[in-house]
Amino acid sequence: MARTAGTSVPTVSKVLRGGTDVSAETRARVMEAVQAVGYTRRVGSRSDGVRDESGLSNVLDLVVTHFEGSWANLVTAGVGREAAAAGLDVVLTLAEPDSDWVSRVLRRRAVGTIGTLIDPTSRQFNALCAAGVPVVLIDPMSTPPSGVASIGVANWDGGRMAAEHLLSLGHRRMGVVAGHARHLFSRARVDGFRAAADTATEGGATVSVVHGGWNRAKATAATHTLLDADPDITGIFACSDPMALGIYDTLAARGLRIPEDVSVIGFDDLPEAQYVTPGLTTVRQPSTELGAAAVKLLIELARSEDGGIRPPARMELATELVVRASTGPVPAAGAPRR
Repeated sequence: MARTAGTSVPTVSKVLRGGTDVSAETRARVMEAVQAVGYTRRVGSRSDGVRDESGLSNVLDLVVTHFEGSWANLVTAGVGREAAAAGLDVVLTLAEPDSDWVSRVLRRRAVGTIGTLIDPTSRQFNALCAAGVPVVLIDPMSTPPSGVASIGVANWDGGRMAAEHLLSLGHRRMGVVAGHARHLFSRARVDGFRAAADTATEGGATVSVVHGGWNRAKATAATHTLLDADPDITGIFACSDPMALGIYDTLAARGLRIPEDVSVIGFDDLPEAQYVTPGLTTVRQPSTELGAAAVKLLIELARSEDGGIRPPARMELATELVVRASTGPVPAAGAPRR
């Protein structure tokens, strides 16, 4: 790698240890060399850092793109509790756009890294793998490279359940407020919803999709667009509970009642789903359990040796429908909407 990068072996080692006294240009050349050579240090081969009697570090890195929101708090709680039970401390790392969060992770020499809702570049993955850092991604935004472990929930099945619930209530003109079009978990929820609608009605149902960017205010605007295009929609599925609250805002602004005029389903089952009026019917994802399972998977990866039994590259936890007061029968044909 040193020859490929045009630098010295100690400099390569320094980059892979997260050293700060290396220029950005040199660091970039080393990362390009790592990618070109495909170098990967064997997991468990690192000798520095604070370690317990098993030979593992006692620190775990949790990399997040944001701290705000109930879902992030629930996942963090799951990570923290499981890590504490395993005798590990958790360090939170904020992965801001264009920040060199990988070097900060490498300097800590942790037992491994859990990434939540991050979309690391191939160069970042290669740097972590080259340093022998085990990685587990929680619901990655895009398909991770081969061999990178991830854990998530049954997103497609959750979308299917949401559609089947609305269909069972007689709804045939339906809308979906999705997150970002490029995010895997958003696409899976939309695809599951569409598949159920098409299968159950043999094409007799219509499903219109808009994107709310995982944001309440953006979901509010997107729902106005949705209903302007098709005012006869009677059931709306939001791919997250915060976006469902944006749907509530839009319907209130338009003088439409929930569920008498429009039924609403969310996805998450965050605490807000119970406190809002009417209570939000939603697809529950086990957020706290997701964080705990990610820690268990990371510890398995950290303890595995080359040639040993490795955990599966992808794990999924089940979702379930939680029915509350925001869904009801389709309005009678010709019934006025106020």
